[in-house]
Amino acid sequence: MEDPAPHRDEHSYPQHWEADVLLRDGGTARIRPITEADADRLVEFYERVSDQSKYFRFFAPYPRLSDKDVRRFTHHDYVNRVGLAVVVRDRFIATVRYDRIDPDGRPSVTGTDAEVAFLVQDAHQGRGVASALLEHIAAVAQERGIRRFTAEVLPENRKMVKVFTDAGYTQQRSFAEGVVHLEFDLEPTDSSLAVMRAREHRAEARSVQRLLTPRSVAVIGVSRGPQSVGRALLRNLRSNPGGFDGEVYAVNRNAPPGTVVDGVPTHRSVLEIPGPVDLAVIAVPATAVPGAVADCGAHGVQGLVVVTAGYAETGPEGRDRQRALVRQARAAGMRVIGPNAFGLLNTDPEHPLNASLAPVLPARGPFGLFCQSGAIGVALLEAAHRRGLGVSSFASVGNRADVSGNDWLQYWEEDPATEVVLLYLESFGNPRKFTRIARRLAANKPVVVIKGARHTGSLPPGHAVQPAASRLRDATVDALFQQAGVLRVETITELYDVGELLARQPLPAGDRVAVVGNSDSLGLLTHDALLSAGLHPRSPVDLTTGATGENFRIALDTALTDPLIDAVIAVAIPPIAAQGPTPDLGADEPEFADALLEASGRARELGKPLLLAHLALTELPERLRAGGIPAYPAPERAVHALAQAVRYADWRRRTAEAEQTARVPELSRIAETEARALVEAALQTRTAVAARTQPGGARITLPEAEAAALLGHYGIDVHPALPAPDEESALRAAATLGYPVALKATAEHLRHRPDLGSVRLDLTGEPGLRRAFRELDALLGGAAKAALVVQRLAPRGVDTVIGATVDPAVGAILSFGLAGAPAELLGDVAHRLIPATDQDVAALIREVRAAPLLFGWRGAEPVDTAALEELLLRVSRLVDDLPEVASVDLEPVVVGPNGLAVLAARVRIAPLPVRSDLGPRAMSTL
Repeated sequence: MEDPAPHRDEHSYPQHWEADVLLRDGGTARIRPITEADADRLVEFYERVSDQSKYFRFFAPYPRLSDKDVRRFTHHDYVNRVGLAVVVRDRFIATVRYDRIDPDGRPSVTGTDAEVAFLVQDAHQGRGVASALLEHIAAVAQERGIRRFTAEVLPENRKMVKVFTDAGYTQQRSFAEGVVHLEFDLEPTDSSLAVMRAREHRAEARSVQRLLTPRSVAVIGVSRGPQSVGRALLRNLRSNPGGFDGEVYAVNRNAPPGTVVDGVPTHRSVLEIPGPVDLAVIAVPATAVPGAVADCGAHGVQGLVVVTAGYAETGPEGRDRQRALVRQARAAGMRVIGPNAFGLLNTDPEHPLNASLAPVLPARGPFGLFCQSGAIGVALLEAAHRRGLGVSSFASVGNRADVSGNDWLQYWEEDPATEVVLLYLESFGNPRKFTRIARRLAANKPVVVIKGARHTGSLPPGHAVQPAASRLRDATVDALFQQAGVLRVETITELYDVGELLARQPLPAGDRVAVVGNSDSLGLLTHDALLSAGLHPRSPVDLTTGATGENFRIALDTALTDPLIDAVIAVAIPPIAAQGPTPDLGADEPEFADALLEASGRARELGKPLLLAHLALTELPERLRAGGIPAYPAPERAVHALAQAVRYADWRRRTAEAEQTARVPELSRIAETEARALVEAALQTRTAVAARTQPGGARITLPEAEAAALLGHYGIDVHPALPAPDEESALRAAATLGYPVALKATAEHLRHRPDLGSVRLDLTGEPGLRRAFRELDALLGGAAKAALVVQRLAPRGVDTVIGATVDPAVGAILSFGLAGAPAELLGDVAHRLIPATDQDVAALIREVRAAPLLFGWRGAEPVDTAALEELLLRVSRLVDDLPEVASVDLEPVVVGPNGLAVLAARVRIAPLPVRSDLGPRAMSTL
């Protein structure tokens, strides 16, 4: 296509279009705009493309690019003509270009269509390069006002046809004159987003799998000192049994020729290694890391484990070094564990790997372990060993500059050896993405998390996070976990208590629990703990301290086969004989252990968990654990683990049901077009002022009239309030609205504070209104008096608060609570992520502790919860439809037996961020 008529848009280089991406095989690449300086790269790229691919691109033999071609493909205005390249090791491996056209297909500077064309180097076809490019060029085009792409493809170019047809966009397809003509809208659809997420999942899972299953490993920084970190890494890598069975290389830049360390020949550089290297473990000083990474990239290494410290944990200069490390590695197609990492482990007998500072490879087991702290990593592995629990794979990623917990969740979802995921998190890199992935994973595999650094400002040094993610309130984190089905615990002990039960026992069908044991006191303690945990226990069955194994067998079978029982806790103490307590049931009463193990098999058949709470026993718990029965040395620990399992099972059932029944209902009285126009007009008139007065793109508060109008477009009626700066204005306002009315102050420090005497209700006529105005005039005076308003009296009911806030890290959050002390003083507020379904809002209003006030507490008439749920859905819909709406606060919302009234509303708007979680796939650049 020829260039359009002379026109040069003055847009500067769009830095924000640059992005690191993961490809289908787990390798990395960089997508960026093509510039005038790329002429030589373009020519070299084109020379490596096959004649067939060139023919597919130009529909004719085209062996080389002319000087005119090179200029055309490297000179862009970044508006009407845009070219993007995929770059690995500073070489182009693919390009895409769009040209804006008019409806007749001619070059244009105003049209909303564009013609798009791709070219992918043959050696990189099949890696998902074109799919990633399509996502990014589509996002760029939308930013520049283009709404539809057209493409012409030869029928025999089936790979490119598949790229377009599989993208999930709404499209039209025709065939004429031997060419397939495709047209597709660029507006994201549910299908296109699902395709994007599926590609993201496969690429990230594959990138972790490549790290865990290398064919060859090089340890860089191996000195001959026995206590050096590099030497320890080499020794751990080769330790037996379970040692790495691939090629192992040692690297020390100062090693004399012929040096051998621990039986491994040592090379001065990775470049001297004769064979391929899949994984490099780097343990050299921070100043030497860039050179080592450069050598790894030149040698084709696929991944790095950087145990070297001295990066973001040391301050701003270290953070700059960390960012440079990630950029350097990704540019060469490599992923990074670390820096400041403890390492990673794989217990797969087909691919054993100990690329860590752990001296022993753990036993094979069902747990996937992830943490950020090396010290916590040591504690996690030691606790698993002490309890006889095995792991499938383990990662302790230090500063988590590249490979993160989200990547590991993607991998563990696919890994059949991982049954339960255990995480120790101190910060979130991308909380919104974590929620999305964890929710999908938790639908099939339990995810249990310790969230450290709970308090704002206490993040460990070195953790790379989005700015907003560091400000996540703990209540928001709880809501995030709850909606994603993630189980939160407080300690490593609890982590394994819960994980062991989930891995070894079936999920309970409900919360009805039987307690059977040989100690009345221990049974009662367990019963009380169950009640405190919100479960429903039967009265304990006491078999007395003289109970035999047969007594336990009969009692357990009776409890397990009871259709009204969902789980069984066996409680036990050592039996007391004439000479005092025996040392252990496992030693002196083997039939007792046999009875429990037999009952465990029966429990699995019936789908009911069986666990043991005991005191002063040692041998029996070990024997039972070997047989798959979790044993806890305190009833509280057993009950806590069971309560978490009950909550998780309930979440899974509700989630499965929601897939079939939950919905975002269609709502009447929605005028999205008018609402969008109102928001756009408000942004145009106020953004410049806000930018001057509130640097950083602060939110803009809409005037009350505009806020009410916006809410009205979504069927949310705000009770009108008229200003009453003087007594006569108050009387006129009351006459306009009609009696009875309320008189209240709206000054910021008095809003929603009737306890300060700033509200007068039930004013049924002029005398009462005059008297109320004079009282408030005397009480308030000054500016506070000027902020008085008259409002028609709402029906009596329960005062509630509804809010929606867009957190840049998590996304849009819908909140609900009861007005006053419950929400403000006690923090009794529930949260859900937006968009909310009908089931979400129904659960939301029942989740707050003060919810009984809505449902007829102490004989009061129940309120109209159906109207309340509808209002919550309308707020959710508004914020979901209009991403420029940054927050909505409705307070108070008075909910009566027949309807509700929104008495006050505040709406804030803000310009859209350049990119969001709905944009094209891109790796984090924290």
